[in-house]
Amino acid sequence: MPAAPTGSAAALDEPDLGHHGDAEAAPGLVDLAVNVRRAPMPDWLADPVVAALGDLAAYPDPAPARAAVAHRHGRPPEEVLLTAGAAEGFVLIARALSGVRHPVVVHPQFTEPEAALRAAGHRVDRVLLDPADGFRLDPARVPDDADLVMIGNPTNPTSVLHPADTIAALARPGRVLVVDEAFADTTAAPGVDGEPESLAARRDLPGLVVVRSLTKTWGLAGLRIGYLLGDAALLAWFAAAQPLWAVSTPALAAATACAAPAAVAAERAIAAELAADRDHLVARLSGLPRVRVAGRPAAAFVLIHVAGAAEVRERLRAHGWAVRRGDTFPGLGPDWLRIAVRDRGTTDAFIETLARILEA
Repeated sequence: MPAAPTGSAAALDEPDLGHHGDAEAAPGLVDLAVNVRRAPMPDWLADPVVAALGDLAAYPDPAPARAAVAHRHGRPPEEVLLTAGAAEGFVLIARALSGVRHPVVVHPQFTEPEAALRAAGHRVDRVLLDPADGFRLDPARVPDDADLVMIGNPTNPTSVLHPADTIAALARPGRVLVVDEAFADTTAAPGVDGEPESLAARRDLPGLVVVRSLTKTWGLAGLRIGYLLGDAALLAWFAAAQPLWAVSTPALAAATACAAPAAVAAERAIAAELAADRDHLVARLSGLPRVRVAGRPAAAFVLIHVAGAAEVRERLRAHGWAVRRGDTFPGLGPDWLRIAVRDRGTTDAFIETLARILEA
């Protein structure tokens, strides 16, 4: 049986690492718990996915999608490994790197990296970032002897976007640095054409592996498509742990379409619109008593601290709203909630409900 996490951050009452936002959503509730964009699929994406259904008799050929993704990030195809969503990438890493001695996960963050490590038999150490410091990363807090470090950027659930140079400072020979950029395509910054603080195009950092997802912006959670970027020799280790034909033909078609320049431009436009909607959500939340917005949100969700959050969440459900509980993330507790960014009309309706609950 996998060992419990070690280090000073280990708690007697372990959070449920297997709990995810989809467990919060239910028919009849407005879903602010799942960070997947809800919008009609554009024709340029839907058409190739539907067309791929006619090719299901043949085994999937990942080569075209791999080349397309590689071109997008300025890498050779050998530095791309396509996966059945980002979650499979964490499992491959955990299984392939069976020889690591001191894996460290920086929390609060998406729980699947640690869950995958523990399922593979690793003893996991945690570095917990401080909410009083805006969940800022100090590379010096990561133990020098850590030979595997996993961190999200932007981080789920905190929505913090760490500076690229700060993340890069964690890289060193003899260490694998896994950066979960599943929400990088939801970030935007004034004067920046691409994804701010992304390391997806960096080829100079030893041991760097970037995990990406195509399911968030394009609403493809049910299709399962993501990929790893990194050194070709390292990715070959992960590929050896992957089942044959792990990524379906329709998912490969989606990967190819989403890597096209027009798709990337559309993604950037969506990220800019999301930033405006996020600013509106943060402004409305900041005007509520008892509510504190964590840090400077940069992704498709916002983390808030509110006393009695468990009761607040249940009362929201009773009024037709689903939000994500925070106590299943290591480093948080019962007074945290994560809220997905939606359009302004949805936000305003939600804030009105939340305000009534807090005033009661």
